[in-house]
Amino acid sequence: MKKSMYLFGAFLSLLLFASCSSIRVFTDYDTEVNFTSYSSFAFYKPTIDKAEISDLDKRRILKSIESQMTLKGYILAENADLLISIATDEESRVDINNQAWGIGWGWGFNPWMWGPMNNQTVSTYDRGVLLIDILDAEKKQLIWQGKGSGILTNVTNPEGRQKLIDRYVSAILAKYPIR
Repeated sequence: MKKSMYLFGAFLSLLLFASCSSIRVFTDYDTEVNFTSYSSFAFYKPTIDKAEISDLDKRRILKSIESQMTLKGYILAENADLLISIATDEESRVDINNQAWGIGWGWGFNPWMWGPMNNQTVSTYDRGVLLIDILDAEKKQLIWQGKGSGILTNVTNPEGRQKLIDRYVSAILAKYPIR
């Protein structure tokens, strides 16, 4: 019995953690583009250099994008059909939650102490956004855009950072049209 309660508590904690750390993905694309005509990709260096994150995280993002695009059957090439660009954004958010509860009459309530009991909580967190743009290399025209946003966890080791980036990139590129 004690073991099952422990497992249930661990499962509930995992479920709560997973639900709080989800990544919201939004995509848009040009409906007139035939995505089956593309077979290779390259990274668009001028815009990648402008991304305001560390060079280590840039390399992690590019490595993850390369892995996902390769899984989709694309080849990394110098003279590619597609150009891939990234942008990032981070903002600190503050949530203030006011809860009013405890109004009413009843056993143990003093009729002269009518009114709400206020409970206010303040929480702060960092919200990150990863934007992946895919352009037609010949026309230099945007054909697909994916945006992933979610709460950033404070990961201090390189392996954890790569896993977090991989989660963002795979969630975004899962929406990319398959050839």
